[in-house]
Amino acid sequence: MKKITLLENEYNLIKENDGAFDLEEVISLATDYFKPYDYIFGDYSYGKLRLKGFYNDSNKKSTSVNKLSYLDEYLKDYCSYGCKYFLIEKVKK
Repeated sequence: MKKITLLENEYNLIKENDGAFDLEEVISLATDYFKPYDYIFGDYSYGKLRLKGFYNDSNKKSTSVNKLSYLDEYLKDYCSYGCKYFLIEKVKK
């Protein structure tokens, strides 16, 4: 499991296809907006990296569209078919 430091937090790369994870590109797009999320999902749709935050389903801040259990539906409905993607998980301290 690859360890990443991003936004003053430590993350584990838990899912990746086609070598999608590029730390420099993620750093260039990640803002403080993503700090509270338990997961950051990145996909390359239409030639650009897009990031989306997700929470554990049990997190009180989660809603129907940002629970981790929604990820498969998000990938199917909002990402390009067959796109490269990755998922990183914030390490709990």
